[in-house]
Amino acid sequence: MPLRYTRKLTGRDRSTQGNRHLGTVLAFVAGAINAGGFLAVKQYTSHMTGIFSSVADNLVLGAFDLVLSGFGALFSFLAGAACTAIVVNHARRRNMHAQYAFPLLIEAVLLLGFGLMGVQLTRIEGLFVPTTVMLLCFMMGLQNALITKISNAEIRTTHVTGMLTDIGIEIGKFLYRNDPNFHHLPPVTANLDRLKLLTTFVTAFFIGALTGAFGFKHIGYVASVPLAIMLIGLAIAPALDDLADLRKKNKRL
Repeated sequence: MPLRYTRKLTGRDRSTQGNRHLGTVLAFVAGAINAGGFLAVKQYTSHMTGIFSSVADNLVLGAFDLVLSGFGALFSFLAGAACTAIVVNHARRRNMHAQYAFPLLIEAVLLLGFGLMGVQLTRIEGLFVPTTVMLLCFMMGLQNALITKISNAEIRTTHVTGMLTDIGIEIGKFLYRNDPNFHHLPPVTANLDRLKLLTTFVTAFFIGALTGAFGFKHIGYVASVPLAIMLIGLAIAPALDDLADLRKKNKRL
């Protein structure tokens, strides 16, 4: 990727277009991790609504081991979101170029570990769940929090329930026929730009899911390594800019 383009996506200076392009790429990555990860760990790791519901179900059924597993996954997702908030705010206070790139670099490192050591990590128990599940949930929380902070809560990338709801709302507004008897009221109009954007995100998530599932089915955990390389490519330019600034500062000293 050209460095100028990656700076636009993950650099300190933000734009609406940059946010949307980054959201599309991260939706693809989230779909790949979620679908491919399911084949690896037999659990979806971005669907916290489903995990919350399963915790309640298993609590009523008395399956307390599964209740603890659910809480382990939930805590990992929560920890990932908290990690993003800490890293971004720390870098933002120092006006660093990579304030939004650092969480992606963390995710890339974890994905590399997942891809290269996934089989071994599966045998290690974390917070009531295998370490692989904790890693995937952590990454999903980290990524979702990042795009949420960048876009001021306008974009989510790790789950499609909200996006499909908003798509349905815009389709409903598009199909609605304004009654001329109510001309004194503002007309109901669809936001076609938002509809196009949401459809793009959902499509990217689905394509990513197909890619991830295909990759994990045929080559296993290593399928996550190209995703990690993609994230590094997105985040490397702002990180290099910070490194260059640090070198200049050290030379002055």
